[in-house]
Amino acid sequence: MTPEVLVFFGLIASGKSTLAGLLAREKGWPWFNTDRVRKELAGISPTERRPEDHGQGIYSPEMTARTYQALLERAAPTVAAGGNVILDGSYSRKTDRDRVRAWGRDNGAEVRFVLCSCSEAETRRRLEKRARDPLAVSDGRWEIFVRQRRSFEEPDELGADQLLVLDTGDAPERLLTTVEKWLAGTDH
Repeated sequence: MTPEVLVFFGLIASGKSTLAGLLAREKGWPWFNTDRVRKELAGISPTERRPEDHGQGIYSPEMTARTYQALLERAAPTVAAGGNVILDGSYSRKTDRDRVRAWGRDNGAEVRFVLCSCSEAETRRRLEKRARDPLAVSDGRWEIFVRQRRSFEEPDELGADQLLVLDTGDAPERLLTTVEKWLAGTDH
């Protein structure tokens, strides 16, 4: 059976990590999250706040590229053994998504993407809740969301068999069912 790399992506506070975590627990698949790996690479605690501007500090383009590469390196042993993995990050640029797809081809894995999004009102609510949570890993804030939204490149390069688009305003359990049906190749 061909190993699967499932990439949950989208803007900050879109619900991608919630769904990725649920699916990882449900399936027992390894889950690699950019927020956690980025902070590990920077030598800081996952819950240490780094309220840096978009594209600055640990969120610089260089650190982002390093983080995405680290996710692939961590996924490699599981994929080489024929297992499935979940990657979780914004993947807001086509070049970043293309790099994952090329890596998948080179490593004999099928790569599919789940684009998570929600309304601006829900995004704001989630960001406000996250700001009050001392255990939150993400440093996302409203002003970062606005900048990220402007620079996000739509995934026009992905076909319907490679991309599932979800409005994460729905209940996570229902969304998880939709993802599982899509993975199984049934209608949703």
